[in-house]
Amino acid sequence: MKVLITGGSGLIGRQIVERLVTRGDQPVILSRRADEIRRARSMKGIEVIQGDPTVAGAWELGLEGCDAVINLAGHNLFAQRWNAAVKEKIRDSRVLTTQNLVSAISRCKTPPKTLVQASAIGYYGPKTNEELTEDSPSGTDFMAVVCREWEEATTGLTKMGVRVPIVRTGVVLAKGEGALGAMTPIFKWLPGGAAPVGSGGKLAPGRGEQWFSWIHIDDIVGIFLTALDHTSATGPINGTSPNPVHFADFARALARVLHRPYVPFGPPDAVLNLILGDVAQVVATGQKVLPKKAVALGYTFRHTDVLEALRAIFNPSKPAEKPSSKSHAHAAAHH
Repeated sequence: MKVLITGGSGLIGRQIVERLVTRGDQPVILSRRADEIRRARSMKGIEVIQGDPTVAGAWELGLEGCDAVINLAGHNLFAQRWNAAVKEKIRDSRVLTTQNLVSAISRCKTPPKTLVQASAIGYYGPKTNEELTEDSPSGTDFMAVVCREWEEATTGLTKMGVRVPIVRTGVVLAKGEGALGAMTPIFKWLPGGAAPVGSGGKLAPGRGEQWFSWIHIDDIVGIFLTALDHTSATGPINGTSPNPVHFADFARALARVLHRPYVPFGPPDAVLNLILGDVAQVVATGQKVLPKKAVALGYTFRHTDVLEALRAIFNPSKPAEKPSSKSHAHAAAHH
């Protein structure tokens, strides 16, 4: 299978590329930094197309002859403090890229049969204790509106008969990157020990009572590949572990893996806002999201316990943390 990938050099994209190559598929990466990616040792022998998918251009010709597209493009939420310009970049990098892909696919002589579209659980907006599945409605905050526009940009393809599964990604756990890239240094060096953040109110200490819908990098890649492979996979699919936890429990597990003392109270939300700006809301609020569709599609999770998942990330050589061969075989059958 020949698969064009936007965002192929990002955290999820690199792992998907590796898995596609391993199983004998042909990934093609579309990137504004094509030369830099070609020089990377891990990308040796992989076709890379130069182009900015937020604007129409010659890159569109690369879609001809592809069986599928995986659209992961989007400006990193944690890359910089949010202001009006950064918010515009967050939105446009997602929505304009998707609109341009849809437009380009519609003009292909032999269009790809599938577009696997990235989205995020931010779609649901901040929620307290409600269990959220793919059928739950969208929220009204900034990220919920962005996710809704991002997903709605694919509507034209569905009308053309292109299959469009949409993976709403949770908080991806991977060593040194994404959420753990931001949190690990803080947890390691915080005076007194690691502490939870969020849900304490503006001035009250953070207690970490908000839900934290996490997923191990292996499993989010597995869900994207399940969405790619299964012809019955369409519409939204939650990319989260079946066992979301309160942030305090996640913080306690991370402190344990990093061999740090755990303090049950963290900084108030107002302090987080001072440090991070509006992006603090992504950290301080949460949702209890369940992967109902992924389970129905037969996906077998490799990591369902947050402590085990963190141990697998920080101590991958320990045999006790590896999934059983039975679970490997089951997972492989569905990937």
